[in-house]
Amino acid sequence: MRVLVVTNFEPDAATPQRGRWVRDQVEEVRRRGVEVELFSFPPGRGEYLPATRRLRALLRRRRFDLVHAHYGLPGWCARLAGARPLLVTFHGTDVRHPVVGALSRRLAWRVEMVAGVSRALFGPEDGRPGLPPVPGSAVLPCGPRLDRFRPVPRAEARAALGLDPAGRYLFFPADPARPEKRHDRAAALAAACGAELLTGGSIEPERMALWMNAAAAVVVTSDYEGFGMAAVEALACEVPVLSTPVGVAPYALSGVEGCLCAPFDARRWAAAAAPHLDAPDPRVAGAARAESLSAERMAERLIAAYRAVASKRY
Repeated sequence: MRVLVVTNFEPDAATPQRGRWVRDQVEEVRRRGVEVELFSFPPGRGEYLPATRRLRALLRRRRFDLVHAHYGLPGWCARLAGARPLLVTFHGTDVRHPVVGALSRRLAWRVEMVAGVSRALFGPEDGRPGLPPVPGSAVLPCGPRLDRFRPVPRAEARAALGLDPAGRYLFFPADPARPEKRHDRAAALAAACGAELLTGGSIEPERMALWMNAAAAVVVTSDYEGFGMAAVEALACEVPVLSTPVGVAPYALSGVEGCLCAPFDARRWAAAAAPHLDAPDPRVAGAARAESLSAERMAERLIAAYRAVASKRY
């Protein structure tokens, strides 16, 4: 099987993690014998038309069994370039965004398979509509790489990062500048706990697990998430997670003692965080749950979807 993957989520110096989950998925699919070519272009309003032209030329020269686009606007590029059959995976902001969201929801009716990275994307969240109920829709997350996210003793992680061995740290794994991630809530929680808030946004992917392992808990305070990769990555590290009920969090954190999945309330969250901040190296039994959502498991699920789409006549 030959698949063309289309994405514009490229990393840069300011956001080295951007789109890493797409590349991880491509690598996992390749390991399972699927021939995958990656068509990637930079983000930015001026990039879509040139990308569509290049993609149309590529599709005229080369034959693929299917095209798989990640995110709504690259999906439109693929659709306008004549890609067929076309599978589009929507990741969250492309659906919830006040402008781009409408375009993504319109595209969902114009492709051979529409996929969301969680069931939450198929319903409203934080007052924003989700994907439409297109027949044959699928849930196809990317999933974390478990060889990258694993438990590391807190003292070892803090030493590697130059952090105070006795510090009281919570970790907010997102870019504070993204308003939907609600850094303000995380900061209020840290203040209520007498903790220091460590933040993500410009952390190299290979070092993200160190930051998670260095913290007493990972806090996901978002208004909405498409999937919520950080919560699953933290579970793979067996680090406690406090999350709003967004994306995959209600499933991922359910029944995991020491984790909290609830609407944000500074007092309740501070009470949940306190035992972890006071413990020498708090851990939760999250590895098995993370494994069920891992990049390896999700690649197998994706290949099954590829076969289903490629086998139909269009």
